[in-house]
Amino acid sequence: MCPQAAASWEPGARNVCWLLTRRTHGFYARDAGVAYRKNLGLLRKIMCQESTKFKNVWTTHSASPIAYERGRIYLDNYQCCISSIAQEPRILYQKPKCPKSEKIEDALLLECPLGEMLPSPSDYKSSLIVLTVRNWLLRLSADSGEILEKIHLAGSYCKFRYLSWDTPQEVMVVKSAQNKLPAAAQQAGIQESVLFYLAVFQVLPLSFIGMLEINKKIFGNSVTDVAVSNGILIVMYSMGLVRLYNFQSISKQFMEQPFDLGHEFNWNGQVGVVGKYPFGLPCNIKIDTPPLLFEASSLENAFQIGGYPWHYIITPNKKKHKGIFHICSLKDNALAKNGIQEMKCCSLEPDWIYFHPDMSSRIIHVGPNLIKVLKLKEVKNNTDQMEVAEDFTIVANRENCVNNAVTVTASGRVVKKRFNLLDDDPEQETFKIVDYEDELDLLSTVAVTQIGADGRAHLDFHCNEHGILLKSIPLLESWDVTYSHEVYFDKDLVLHIEQKPNRRFSCYVYQMVCDTAKDDECSSQEKTERVFCEKGGRIFEYI
Repeated sequence: MCPQAAASWEPGARNVCWLLTRRTHGFYARDAGVAYRKNLGLLRKIMCQESTKFKNVWTTHSASPIAYERGRIYLDNYQCCISSIAQEPRILYQKPKCPKSEKIEDALLLECPLGEMLPSPSDYKSSLIVLTVRNWLLRLSADSGEILEKIHLAGSYCKFRYLSWDTPQEVMVVKSAQNKLPAAAQQAGIQESVLFYLAVFQVLPLSFIGMLEINKKIFGNSVTDVAVSNGILIVMYSMGLVRLYNFQSISKQFMEQPFDLGHEFNWNGQVGVVGKYPFGLPCNIKIDTPPLLFEASSLENAFQIGGYPWHYIITPNKKKHKGIFHICSLKDNALAKNGIQEMKCCSLEPDWIYFHPDMSSRIIHVGPNLIKVLKLKEVKNNTDQMEVAEDFTIVANRENCVNNAVTVTASGRVVKKRFNLLDDDPEQETFKIVDYEDELDLLSTVAVTQIGADGRAHLDFHCNEHGILLKSIPLLESWDVTYSHEVYFDKDLVLHIEQKPNRRFSCYVYQMVCDTAKDDECSSQEKTERVFCEKGGRIFEYI
C-alpha cells in the first residue's frame, strides 16, 4: 500500500487493523483465553502462599475400582458419579447396578471442541465414552449418565477391550483383546491369523473412520501388542522389536470403502446398518504390505519419541542393560552427546524416564531419591548434533537417614552390617509419583517414608522452569508402599485413590482452603472432627 493511501485512512480504521493483527498473534487483551490465563496465574500465587492449606474434606470407600476425570469421581463401574468440587460429597447421578453383560471395560472423557458448530445441543457438554463387555460403544452425559449415542462395534468374533486417543479429543481408537483360539481348536491344528482389531473414530460429532485387522500374514507371527498414537501405527514384537507405520497413509491407501454411522450397507454379502446390532462395523481397511517408517529394538518394547528436533529413548535389548537409557536422533539414529543416562541405583523398583509433557523438549528421569530434568541442546560448534544436559534436579530429603556399615553397641562391641539398605528402602524418603499440572505449570512429586506399618507421604509442588520447591502438602492417611496408589492434582483439588488387598478401594479428597490463622493446621488429625453420613446408599466420611 502506498504512503498516500495509508495516510488517508481514518484513525479508527487503523486501530481496528492493529487490534486484529494483535489478536491473530494472541495479544488481544479482552480475549477469553487471556483472562483465563491471568486467573490461573492468580490461582497459582494463592495456592503457593504459606497461609493456603489443602484440607481432607471427605473420604469414601468402594469394593470396585474408583476413577477420576475432570472434577468427577466414578464408582461402581461408572454407575455412580460424584462431584469432587463441593466440600461435601454431591452425587451427580446413581444408576441401578448393571448386569455383568453390561459391564464397562474402559472409558474416556470427551470435551466440547472450541469454535466448532456441532449438530446437537448435548454435544456442547462434557460426555463419557464407555466400552461395554458386549462390544457396545456408548456416549453418556458426564453429569447425568444419560445415553446420548449407542454404537454396536462387532459380533462375537472379537472382544473390544481398550479405548485410547490417537489425537486427544479428536480421534479415538478402540482396540480388541488379542484373538486366541480355544485349546481344542489349537490342538486340532487350526490357526488364527488375525491378532487384533482396531476401530477408529472421529469424535464430536462421532463418526466412523474405519476398522482394520492386524494379521500375522502381514505383520508376522511374533506380534504382542499394537497401538495408534499421533497418526502412527505402532506394532510391538516379542523379541523387543518396535515398528512404526503411517496410519493416515494406511487408512487412505488401503480403505476399500468409506461408511457412515446409521447408514445402510451391503458388505461381503451382509446387509445392515452401520453401527447397529447385529452387524456392527465393517472391517473396511484391508492392509497389504504397508511401507515401514521406522523400527528399533528395545528391552521390553520400551520406546518413546519426543523433543525437538525429534529424538527417541530406548533401552538396549539385553537384560544386563536394564536401567540404561539411550537418547538418539530419530533422523539418523545417532546417539546424542551424553545420551546414555543411568541412575546407577540399587532398588527393587526400576527408575523411569520420559519426555516432559510440557512440550519443552526436556526429559524427566526419576530414581528412588533423585529426579533429573534434562534438556536437549545443540553441541557447541556443531549444529548437526544434540547433547543432553542437566537442567535441574530434585533430591529427596534423607538428612535423617543413617546407614552406617559399622556400629558400636553400648558395651563397646563392634557390629558390622552384612547388607546395605536399598535405594528405595521404605524407611528412606522415596519418590513414587511425578506428574505435571499443565494449567498451573507446576511439577508435582509424591515422596513416601514408611517405618513399620506407618507410612507417610507428602505432595510437593515445584516450579516447572527451575525446580524450586513452592509448596508441600502432607497427606493425612497412612501410605502403604505395597498397595497401588494414584494421586491427581487438578488446580485447587488433590485426590488420592488407594487400592488395598481384596479389592478394597479408598478415595481421599483434598481441597484448597485459605486461612490466615497460624494455629489452624489442616494436616492435624487431632483437631479435626469426622462425620459419617449416608448418601445414595454409600457411606461418606467428611469434616
